Amino acid sequence: MRRHGAAVLGLLCLLAIALPGGAVAAGKPSPEPPPSGFFGVAPQDWLTDRDAEYMKAGGIESIRWPLEWAGAQPTKNGPYLWGQLDRTLMVATRHGLKVQPFIVGTPPWLAGSTLDLPLTSPEARQEWARFLEAAARRYGPGGEFWTEHAPGGSSQEPPITTPMPITEWQIWNEANFFYFSNPATPQAYARLLRISSPAIKAGDPEAQVIMSGLFGLPGKRSGGNLPAAEFLRKLYRVPGIKNYFDAVALHPYAGTVTELKQMVEEFHAVTVQNHDEVPLYITEMGWGSQFDPNIVAFERGYKGQARSLSKAYRYLLANRVRLNLQSVTWFSWKDIPGSCDYCDSVGLFGGGEGFNPKPAWTAFVRLTHGRLRP
Repeated sequence: MRRHGAAVLGLLCLLAIALPGGAVAAGKPSPEPPPSGFFGVAPQDWLTDRDAEYMKAGGIESIRWPLEWAGAQPTKNGPYLWGQLDRTLMVATRHGLKVQPFIVGTPPWLAGSTLDLPLTSPEARQEWARFLEAAARRYGPGGEFWTEHAPGGSSQEPPITTPMPITEWQIWNEANFFYFSNPATPQAYARLLRISSPAIKAGDPEAQVIMSGLFGLPGKRSGGNLPAAEFLRKLYRVPGIKNYFDAVALHPYAGTVTELKQMVEEFHAVTVQNHDEVPLYITEMGWGSQFDPNIVAFERGYKGQARSLSKAYRYLLANRVRLNLQSVTWFSWKDIPGSCDYCDSVGLFGGGEGFNPKPAWTAFVRLTHGRLRP
């Protein structure tokens, strides 16, 4: 059902190149250029044409965006309402930006909470599989979305002349963290993958199934909440589970870049130990520009945000080939004032309709070799 590969690097080789304390040298970027879509961003608000222009100028190539099942199918037996993803995909594609969706949110007519994994009844499992297949079919190569928006198609919007089909689908978000998943256990998530992968590939046989981005250190272990590496290690113990995902993903939120490196190396080591030469995606990473570490450990101030961004990307670029790292998504694009303690300062730009760049945006553009503005 997916790739079967043995890792050519053993754990001893991995440890041999590590520095004392588990940190890996940042070094120089890999001589091989990053793959298409490597530099990504996760917006917190609707994508506008002006946003996309700035992103494209700055070297951003991909956008992480939620496909919320509860919003797309709010009523039992109702039609799928694709507007939430259609709107973003139209803007992104016209500017040459790849969209990488993550699928979340069980509808209330199937579960008590949108955080509940759709596993508790045959109906929930069947409806989840049906939704995934429909999404992969609609947005994959030759899908209905692209025919609707082609020149001469049925859409009233300006036509899309160069389609960019969605070929990578991420199943849920932070499945090891009770804040986003119930239950947050490897066993439950393995069951979800066993349903999800065949459904996605029924809609698009060439699609890639990316595991949920796992939160590096989610804190207390109540209700699951295992660290990402431990969660992945236990997931691998499920017989045959390798056949149900094509890539692993990590959200290495950390107070310091040294801690981020340790998370990434421990996570990668689990795949090596399990002889799985699987691609790695970092589907969220970031630091905030406020500085109140007693409230949010990931806030470093304006200069600290820029400095942490630069150091983290240099390490990831230098080790990209060894880690089989396919993309890194910065969270987030703009601040959202008045939102969560972290969301209000994590952007590369301040909040609002204008574009007030932070030092982090300058640091980012230096890495991408892009431009500060369109």
